[in-house]
Amino acid sequence: MEKKINSPMPWIGMYIAAASLVCSVAMAGDVIYGIRHKKLWFPCKFFTMNAASLTVLAVATKLPVDLTTAMWRQTDRLAKLSSTVFVNTVMGNFLTSFASMDNNASLMNVVALGILVITIIVNACIQMATLAINFSIWAEEIFVISCMLFSFVTLSFSVLTVPTTKRCLELKYDRLHKTISNGEKLEKTEKLIDQKLKEVVEKYWVMAETSSPQFVMARSVTSATSGIICLLTALTLTEVEIRMRLVYGDAWNPPIGNCIDSNYRWSTSWILWIQVCGVAMGIVAPAFRWFTTISFNCGNLYSGSHLKELKLVEEYWIQRLIECKERPLPLRIRGVKCRKLVEDTKKLALDLCIEVQYGIVVANKSVLFISIIFILPFLSCYYYCKRLNMNLMSSFRASSNHESSEPETSGTELDLSDYVLQLEGEGKLPSRILKNLAHEVNQVIQMGRSQNPKYLTELLRKSNDSFKGVAGFDSSEVQNCWTLPVVTLTSIAIALPNAEIRPVERLISSVSEGLSYARLVEKSLCTRGDDLLGIKHAVDVTWGGIELYGKWLDKDFRKLSLEGKTTKEILQTLTDIAEKTTIEFQRSTTGRSKVVVATSMHRISRTILKDYESSTNAHTDDNLFDQLSIMIADILGACLTNLPRVIVLKCYCSAIEEREKSVRHAASLLGETEEILEILRRRQLPNLSGDRAAYIDEWRAFMKQMDPPAIVASSNNETAASGELHIAVDE
Repeated sequence: MEKKINSPMPWIGMYIAAASLVCSVAMAGDVIYGIRHKKLWFPCKFFTMNAASLTVLAVATKLPVDLTTAMWRQTDRLAKLSSTVFVNTVMGNFLTSFASMDNNASLMNVVALGILVITIIVNACIQMATLAINFSIWAEEIFVISCMLFSFVTLSFSVLTVPTTKRCLELKYDRLHKTISNGEKLEKTEKLIDQKLKEVVEKYWVMAETSSPQFVMARSVTSATSGIICLLTALTLTEVEIRMRLVYGDAWNPPIGNCIDSNYRWSTSWILWIQVCGVAMGIVAPAFRWFTTISFNCGNLYSGSHLKELKLVEEYWIQRLIECKERPLPLRIRGVKCRKLVEDTKKLALDLCIEVQYGIVVANKSVLFISIIFILPFLSCYYYCKRLNMNLMSSFRASSNHESSEPETSGTELDLSDYVLQLEGEGKLPSRILKNLAHEVNQVIQMGRSQNPKYLTELLRKSNDSFKGVAGFDSSEVQNCWTLPVVTLTSIAIALPNAEIRPVERLISSVSEGLSYARLVEKSLCTRGDDLLGIKHAVDVTWGGIELYGKWLDKDFRKLSLEGKTTKEILQTLTDIAEKTTIEFQRSTTGRSKVVVATSMHRISRTILKDYESSTNAHTDDNLFDQLSIMIADILGACLTNLPRVIVLKCYCSAIEEREKSVRHAASLLGETEEILEILRRRQLPNLSGDRAAYIDEWRAFMKQMDPPAIVASSNNETAASGELHIAVDE
């Protein structure tokens, strides 16, 4: 019966090994991401502290908390020790992820992690007391669990500083934002040239990157200590394995006396091997964060102010504890004596926490100071060789320029050092990190250029100089969004007879690319009119049917174009279909937003039909598709003149956790739309303020006021002989 009960244990061991593998792969993903993006402080991107990762970690650390299984063979003992070291390594990797959480999430995650850590420590102590852990590795086990306890305490008190550091950085960020706004006059961003817009993006990029909560945590003194602890525990595990191999020969599964296999049997070898690899991969991020902190604080040692910094505990380390101490507890206790007792107890506990925080900060600074002293000779040698190499290269270039007698041209680069956000007591940002930040934003912009919307660019080249098609697509004054007339006009264009397949496909591709930017403009700038949300959703649904199936609200327009009808008959059919669809959706309780789509089709197709009937041009049938394409280009072009404002708004993000992602999107958007913005700058823009220019109705009202006669939807690249389509505007 006992053998039958224990028979699944090796597979449980493989389950532990699989959980360890998941954690190891996630840590490796963070390492690869950091190297690829040249962020050698390795942000937590894949392996973050949350319920899922904590559950997997709890499975991976089953061996240290197993008190019932006899594990006397050497592989079993090493597997227990490797699991404890694995927890230390994981905590070192988790540290920066707490900076990206809100207060409640960080508190709950610290408590959950603390329960796991305390459970492992208590169980390890019980096993040593009951001789379940062999005397030969007692010293290493005591050292590892002591490091684990200190690492957890340091992590907990580091998390307390996150809200305060965020407030400090947000104040500095807002001050710099006001400086940039006043200096660049961002209210007139539609007139910013490419270089100015790029400089704005670079400034906000540096501000967002240097104020990133994870980066701030990674360059703190507690992060440096965490890196040292991870290194020391990993070296301890290496020392034990080497010593056991020297003493017993085969360190993986040596036959020691009459010891029998544990119930996990062969699976402990898998656990040990995977966790050793996980520890080796996991110490990369904490170790490089240690080096990052050293590089930040080497300047203080040269200036002689480091001894003074050792005794100084900056205000943000204890600010939250002081606030909690001064704030009364929200408890309703009737007795004055009881309330006084509770308050005194709270203040006493918080005073103790403040003293502990003082001790932790001073201890971490002392560890950092000692690390700098040991590392400084190597750094000095490295920087000396680097300077020597740079001097040789500069002298070689100078001699080459002298021989060639060519004047040296040096472009002026933007000084981004004024836009670095740092906390009190932090060392100056190394120039190489600042160069990496500038290089990274240029890479993102260049990557955006490679994703240039070529079909949309080709379409916008056909637009009018003054965007006349914005006022000519419809004769009514009904409220519109940018995307609604574009989708409606495209639907009419694909339904026209004799329309060739390739131009239709190019038009659909162009509109698909343009709608993605138009939606972004509407989402970022069009804040008034909440009733438009349902309309925009209906427009997106309609466009999905047109793009994929050629169907407008389940009506097959591509099939309609092949029925052999004339252009006039097609336009009349579209008007009738739209009218019937409007009545159908008006009677429905679930399709009210689609009524606007159907009404738009009815109005626009009727307007085009009236102009078609009144036209005397013999080439109207042949050029109608082209004229509709020009009108679509005018509307999209007018909408996309707001892109500079969208890019600037993307740069400025009030939520500190989202700034990095938002600025990255802005830089990518700038690269994608550079050619589009250059085309639109050559057009004649109306004299509309930034807020008014975001709405198509404001454009239409302004253009009808300035030019009340009929709108001619002709391209600036075409001559009058090409056969214009005159869209009459009914008054």
